Amino acid sequence: MTRRLGLWGGLGAAGLFLILAGGGLLSLPPTPAASPQPPIARQEIDATLRALAPPKRARPLIAIIGINDATETNDYLTSYGILKRADVADVVALATGPGPMRLYPALKLEPQATIADFDLRYPNGADYVVVPAMTRDDDPVALRWIQQQARSGAIIIGVCAGAKVLGAAGLLDGKRATTHWYYLEALLQRSPSVRYVPNRRFVVDQGVATTTGITASMPMMLTLIEAIAGTDRARRVAEGLGVSRWDARHDSRPFTFTRPFALTVIGNTLAFWNRDQWAMPLRDGVDEVSLALTLDAWSRTYRSTAITFAASASVASRGGIRLLADQVRRDWPRSQRLPPPAQQPPAGVLDQTLREIRQRYGQGTARVVAMQLEYPWDASP
Repeated sequence: MTRRLGLWGGLGAAGLFLILAGGGLLSLPPTPAASPQPPIARQEIDATLRALAPPKRARPLIAIIGINDATETNDYLTSYGILKRADVADVVALATGPGPMRLYPALKLEPQATIADFDLRYPNGADYVVVPAMTRDDDPVALRWIQQQARSGAIIIGVCAGAKVLGAAGLLDGKRATTHWYYLEALLQRSPSVRYVPNRRFVVDQGVATTTGITASMPMMLTLIEAIAGTDRARRVAEGLGVSRWDARHDSRPFTFTRPFALTVIGNTLAFWNRDQWAMPLRDGVDEVSLALTLDAWSRTYRSTAITFAASASVASRGGIRLLADQVRRDWPRSQRLPPPAQQPPAGVLDQTLREIRQRYGQGTARVVAMQLEYPWDASP
């Protein structure tokens, strides 16, 4: 529980104690060097696409579920934005209850429906359910609904630590799976029959898909698009995102709890007097993927937080999500303001954001952010 809160909310006193007690910091390894991974065999790719084929409708229905008080920003909003770009399915952004949704670590929005609304409108259930990371892995309302959707024949996709939610729902028992590197131990403790698969950004087994950390939502959603509408459609969406490939290739070894990671987090956390709050203007038509990646990254430095402002209480995103401004105001001091996401593909926006974080807080902090996002970032200038 403490390490989960450490990654989500900054290493507080309890997290620091766990790291420092008994010389634990010295026992942590250095960061392993990344190594090129062999291409995924065509047979494995084809098997994955067959396993993700639409189970019910010619035009599938995809539900993305979150809990209202804290659902991971990128897992939820990036998945939505990519699927809406593709226009190969009907996509609905859901919450377990009425009212706004606070994403974590940044952004608020108005879900398009509650799960109760969805059940009334679609009594036969969804074709796919996307389950992001949530602050509570055992939310009873979310678990019951996900289990119900699985029984109705939906393919369930756990993004990042959403795998822990699927584990709590009993959907991973005996299955091959992966998750965010930071939560792997917790997943296997709760669901010991899970067969962990390293070196894959996503794994599909018997109607359930799981992914590695946060940015794996991009290749996962592109693969889902390919399974629904073919390679050409997935390639066009990938080009718009700035993604050159979207197979499951991944080197898991560099993503582990290392001494450089811990030292940077501790140092940034202890510098509590030197905190920045960055504010980004919200504008109608903003791209969900670029927005989520930017705000998420700036909120994971352990030196800064990111909020939003707009002249009105809400704006509509590119895909029709109602985004709620943290503060209603027309301007913000320039020295504390993040520019709106640049007019470039979202993958380029993330690379640019990491470079800006490096310039502001140093190489170590930029690597900590990329590690949390489980993003294989080329840190060269």
